[in-house]
Amino acid sequence: EVQLVESRGGSVQAGGSLRLSCAASGYAISSRCMGWFRQAPGKAREGVANIHPSGFAAFYGDSVKGRFTVSRDNRNNTLYLQMNSLKPEDTAMYYCAARSVLGACSIDSRDFSYWGQGTHVTVSS
Repeated sequence: EVQLVESRGGSVQAGGSLRLSCAASGYAISSRCMGWFRQAPGKAREGVANIHPSGFAAFYGDSVKGRFTVSRDNRNNTLYLQMNSLKPEDTAMYYCAARSVLGACSIDSRDFSYWGQGTHVTVSS
């Protein structure tokens, strides 16, 4: 059984930082695109970042470019999201996701087969 388990999110003040992790089990992330998505109340799910299996290519949503960094540790089957310079508009439920196919990355949430349970991030002004 594939499981993706995000670390606990938290509450920070604007300008602060948080690091999320996502531990995968029953699934080897090494050959698959992994991603982070988020959904704020009343809004559609948004692609935050994804990362190629090699770790050398990544996509970032326009709203997080320059502030967030996605990384992966294939050896430990873990995905990370370092979030710096957080803003109140970053407040959302954050989800880790993984593709079932090998190789190719995607920014479309519909292309991801496996999802974590989500972790809440609150940024106060």
